[in-house]
Amino acid sequence: MKVVIAEDSAVLRDGLSLLLTTRGHAVAATVDTGPALEDAVAEHRPDIAVVDVRMPPTFTDEGIRAALAVRRSAPSVGLLVFSQHIETRYAAELLSGGTRGVGYLLKDRVADTRDFLAACEQVAAGGTVLDPEVVTQILGASRRATDLAALTAREREVLGLMAEGRTNTAIAKALFVSDGSVEKHISSIFTKLGLPPSDTDHRRVLAVLRYLA
Repeated sequence: MKVVIAEDSAVLRDGLSLLLTTRGHAVAATVDTGPALEDAVAEHRPDIAVVDVRMPPTFTDEGIRAALAVRRSAPSVGLLVFSQHIETRYAAELLSGGTRGVGYLLKDRVADTRDFLAACEQVAAGGTVLDPEVVTQILGASRRATDLAALTAREREVLGLMAEGRTNTAIAKALFVSDGSVEKHISSIFTKLGLPPSDTDHRRVLAVLRYLA
């Protein structure tokens, strides 16, 4: 199995390389930036690329965006995202083109190096390996997006003002409507977001959290 590793931490990058080579796999390149990953894949055409999510220069999403670029330019190359972070938007996009040869594992949830090696081999062979927490968060993000899409333009305006901490009266003044209209919009928002009346949960806070997620 030929592997390219994209990881900004030198210690982890070298550790993964040592682990793979001692198990008989060929590490064609180790890189620490997204562009370098794309170049290494184009040059070596590995069976799999192991990619961290957050890489230089901003340490936000450079790694997984580079993985998406690799998916488009070299779809036969397996991609295993190996990170501490879950980027639901990009993870969903990575999987939307098909799950063949795709994996997403969380570093702190891989307790045995044998599990990591088995995941690499499975993805390189065209299989799929997903941490259950990744699946849960992708599905949760999808549900939130669907719920928010059900809101009318006016309801989204109201929810946005709620997120700013405004009272119903302040929202009514901002939108030039009555307090009663605002209350009706908020009631509709709660219904569409699946937030029934509760003695323990503050629906207004929960609705705002959905909006901000």
